[in-house]
Amino acid sequence: MKYEMKLPAGVSGQILAKIMEELDLDVKQTDYGPVMVGEKEDLETAQDMIIKSLHERIKELEDKK
Repeated sequence: MKYEMKLPAGVSGQILAKIMEELDLDVKQTDYGPVMVGEKEDLETAQDMIIKSLHERIKELEDKK
């Protein structure tokens, strides 16, 4: 069964491309913004990858202060 997960703001195209390359996920545009479509396990893995990537980016920006 396919599920949808809304993409949070701040996810770069580079991160998205890496996730789509590694996992069997598609991205589609909806009236409410882009969503990733795929199996539940793949979406959970993608969510972990997105969170890790965003945390790394925040840390980079904080270290520049």
